[in-house]
Amino acid sequence: MRGSAVLCVLLLSLAWLGLAWGAEGEEEDGEGVVAEEEEEDGEDEVLSDELEEEDGVLVLHEHNFARALHEHRLLLVEFYAPWCGHCRRLAPEFARAAAVLKNGSVAVLGKVDAVAQAALSAEFHIEAFPTLKLFRDGNRTHPVAYSGRMDAEGMVLWMQRRAGPSATLLHNADTAAAFVSAQDIAVVGFFKELQGDAARAFYEVAGELVDVQFGVAEEDEVFEAYGLSADTVCLFKKFDEGRVDFPVDPERGLDVAKMTRLLRVHSLRLVMDFSNETSNEIFGAKIPHHMLLFLNTSVAEQQELRHEFRAAAGAFRGEVLFVVVDVDGYGATVLPFFNLKPSDAPTLRFIKMENNRKYRMEEDTFSATAVRSFVQAVLDGKVKPHLLSAEPPEDWNTRPVKVLVGKTFEQVAFDETKNVFVKFYAPWCTHCQEMAAAWEELGERYKDHEDIVIAEMDATANELENITISGYPTLHYFPAGPGRKMVEYRSARDVETFSKFLENGGKLPEEPPTVSKTPENGTESPNPSGTAEAREEL
Repeated sequence: MRGSAVLCVLLLSLAWLGLAWGAEGEEEDGEGVVAEEEEEDGEDEVLSDELEEEDGVLVLHEHNFARALHEHRLLLVEFYAPWCGHCRRLAPEFARAAAVLKNGSVAVLGKVDAVAQAALSAEFHIEAFPTLKLFRDGNRTHPVAYSGRMDAEGMVLWMQRRAGPSATLLHNADTAAAFVSAQDIAVVGFFKELQGDAARAFYEVAGELVDVQFGVAEEDEVFEAYGLSADTVCLFKKFDEGRVDFPVDPERGLDVAKMTRLLRVHSLRLVMDFSNETSNEIFGAKIPHHMLLFLNTSVAEQQELRHEFRAAAGAFRGEVLFVVVDVDGYGATVLPFFNLKPSDAPTLRFIKMENNRKYRMEEDTFSATAVRSFVQAVLDGKVKPHLLSAEPPEDWNTRPVKVLVGKTFEQVAFDETKNVFVKFYAPWCTHCQEMAAAWEELGERYKDHEDIVIAEMDATANELENITISGYPTLHYFPAGPGRKMVEYRSARDVETFSKFLENGGKLPEEPPTVSKTPENGTESPNPSGTAEAREEL
C-alpha cells in the first residue's frame, strides 16, 4: 500500500484528524465513500441453514442466521463489504479472536457479507463497514453494538467481560485492599444491595471498560475501611490524586453512559505523554478537545515547561485533554499533520476533535495562567482557527485541472459565473492515486468550457474555515449562481459518470442532488461529509 514509514506517519496523524477507524468502521482515507452494489450474474445460489466456517468464523446469511443465534449464547457478528479495506485488514484479527474465544468456550464469531445479504443489513441497520454487533441468548431484536478495540486482544477482552462476571466480588477489607494494591488502576463499586439496579448498572460499566479491573463489595466492614456509608463507585490509581469517589445518586441511580465516561476520563493521567502505548488511551477517551505541548524532551529547559502545563490542566479535566508530544521521539511522526518541524519546539497547539480545527497562540506563552486563558478563549469562541494554506503554483490556473490552495479556494469555488467541480485529496491516499488519471482526463475534456472548472486541492496541506474534509478523495460541486451552494458527489469515480453529473447540472439523472449551503458566518457547513468521521457506507 505505502511504505512503512509513510504509513506510520499517516496512522498517527489521522488519529488527531479524527479518522482513526473504530468499532463503526471509520475510514482513514475515505475508501468506499461510495459503494455501488454489483449485480451478480446468474441465479442466486440456494443456501441452506448449515453453519459453515472460514478461518474459524461462521459464514452467516439470511438462511442460517436464526440457527446460529439459537445454537450460540454469545455470537459476535461482523457485517462487512468485500471491497472494504478496513474489513480486509480486520479479517486476520477477527479470525485470531475467534480461535481464542472458541477454545475457551466463551463465544463464537460470525461474519455477514452485508452487500450480498441486503435483508440482514436492513434488519440490523448496517450503515458502515465494518460494523460489529453482539447477539445474546438468541435475542435478535436488541443486539449490542461492539465498542472495543479493533484487534484480536481487544475483541477477546470485550467478549470475556460479557461472558462472565465483569467485576470481582470483594468479601472483606483485606481482599479489597489486596485487589486495589495489585493494580495501577482499579475501580470498586460499593453497594448495599448487589442485586439492586445500581449494582447491575455498574456491571454494565465494567463490561465496557475492559482495560480496567473492577471489583464490587457489599460488606459493612469494606464500606467502613474506605470511609463510606452509601453506594459509591471509587476509582483507585497510583498517580495524580490517587482516589476519586463518585457517589451514586439515591434518586436517579447510576447512569451507565455517564459513569463510563467519568471513569474513562479520570483513568487518564492529568497530562498524557503521547506514545505508542498511550495513543489508544488518548483517542479512546473521546475527550472533545486536546491541548498539545510540543517539546524536545532531551532539552532540560523545555522539560521544565511541563510543570506550568500541568498546572493549567486541572481546570479542564474531561473537556480538554492535555498531551505532551516529544518532537524528537514518537511524537515526531505527527509533526507534518500540524505543519511543524522539530525546531519549532517548544510550541503549543489546540485541536477540536469534532471538526479538526487547530488553534495556536499569536505568540507562545507557557505560563499556567497564559495557557489557561488561551484554552478558555478557544472554548469561548474568541480565537479563530489557524488554517493551513500552501502557496499556489505559478501555473495553477493554466492547467486543465486547476490547482487550488486555501488562499485561492474562495475566489474560484464561489465564482458565481462558474460551475466548479473540486477533488479534495491526500497525496498518500491510494484511492486518490487510482482516480488521478480519470480526473486529469475530465479536466482535458472540459478545459475549453467557459462555465465549467475542474479543480483539485491537497486537503492535507490546505484547510478551509467553512468546509471540513473528512475522507479522501472527497468530491464537491459548487454550482454557478448566488447562495454559495455545495453539492456532494457520491457516485462512481469514472470519467463518463463525472461527465453525466456535470452535464446534468450537478446531479445524476436518476438521483436528486445533496445540497448544502455554505454559511457566511464561519460556522460548519451542514453537508454530510462535514463530520469528524469518514465511513465506508452502503
